[in-house]
Amino acid sequence: MFQFSNKAKRFSWILIVIGAIALVMNFMGGSAHHEEATHDAHAVANHDSHDSATDHDSHEATAHQGEEAHAGDHGDHHLTANKPWSRLLVNSFFFMAIALGALFFLAVQYAAQAGWSVTSLRIMEAVASFLPIPLIVMLILAVLGVMHVHHIWHWMAPGIMDPDSDSYDAIIAGKEGFLNGPFFIARIVIYLVGWVWAARSLRALSLKSDAVGSIEEAWSIWKKTRRNSAIFIVFFAVTSSTMAWDFIMSIDTHWFSTLFGWYTFAGMFVSAVTVITLVAIYLKMNGYLPELNQNHLQDLGKFMFAFSIFWTYLWFSQYMLIWYSNIPEEVTYYMIRFEEYRGPFLTMLALNFLFPILIMMSRDSKRNQYFVLTAGTIILIGHWLDHFVMIMPGSVGVDWSLGLIDIGIFAFYMGVFIQVVFRSLEKAPLLHKNHPMLHESKLHHI
Repeated sequence: MFQFSNKAKRFSWILIVIGAIALVMNFMGGSAHHEEATHDAHAVANHDSHDSATDHDSHEATAHQGEEAHAGDHGDHHLTANKPWSRLLVNSFFFMAIALGALFFLAVQYAAQAGWSVTSLRIMEAVASFLPIPLIVMLILAVLGVMHVHHIWHWMAPGIMDPDSDSYDAIIAGKEGFLNGPFFIARIVIYLVGWVWAARSLRALSLKSDAVGSIEEAWSIWKKTRRNSAIFIVFFAVTSSTMAWDFIMSIDTHWFSTLFGWYTFAGMFVSAVTVITLVAIYLKMNGYLPELNQNHLQDLGKFMFAFSIFWTYLWFSQYMLIWYSNIPEEVTYYMIRFEEYRGPFLTMLALNFLFPILIMMSRDSKRNQYFVLTAGTIILIGHWLDHFVMIMPGSVGVDWSLGLIDIGIFAFYMGVFIQVVFRSLEKAPLLHKNHPMLHESKLHHI
């Protein structure tokens, strides 16, 4: 049985405390900036009004200009005020994607009747158990958006779909059938119910299998697990795309890409497999899971390598088609990322494509846990940056930053993630002992 060591507990609690401080600073900083921006705008308006009071015509011109400036400041302020919420969204979506990707990978093992992966099934279950936490945070963010507490999703702005409003946007109004508050919240609740049901169902059947006393009973439970996995995969095939449209693509409401669901899935999946592999290596280095050998590690490394290439293929396909067609409403998505986010944009591309190729192309490198640890760390950093670049330009515009607060919020989620995953690993044997294909997994050789 795995034991959550005191050293690991202390490390996770240190991350949580550091992250909690960063979260407080994140929102306090946002409030302070809001008050400062409001004060400056009022001061400028009062000063201009006082200077122009002696001339009636001049006063009218200045007032008109002041209204335009105030409208611009109001929009800029909304983007600035989005920063604390956007930081939370980046980390919530990233860790939700890891847990959801692990759940999908777990379901695929049963649906495909795979035997090689039996030694790592409990790791997949543990990673998937984290799913409700970031998903509930996402639900709260959505509710607060509908209540206009923040303006991450521009389509939620008051009057944006009202033809009689000064804020009316015909393009966004044309998407009202899908992008409206009640339906948006309803979809997230559907995700929450469906995904959490799948995670708990597969986990419960797995634990039930450990308690049976005959191979016939084990096969019966395995068949139920395969059935539930197949149901979830069909549900996932739809919701993995719609949640990408909901949470991320709708931030840039005028823009859309038919590849976006696949692109988000590729990043989600490679991040999840990477985390599963890193946890497996941690357990192996600490004397657990002797059944998990270099052949299993190589197979996990193959998934990391292959889906890094697949992610790059989708990134290039989406970018190349938009760049080549040069349609104004499409290229604006990349213009701000090249002009204002060039550093993180190009860095994440290098981390997610070049480094996996350089480190993990050979067979021997996939069987070396230190090479895999290095590549895995780089891949996770790269895909976190990818989520940052997907979310921040549309929600905060040019007023972005990447510093200690961002790292701190990531540390908070990482600390909670370690607590949840390791406690899940503690609750059951690391090896699914009555799995019908356990013997095949033990003998796995490539």
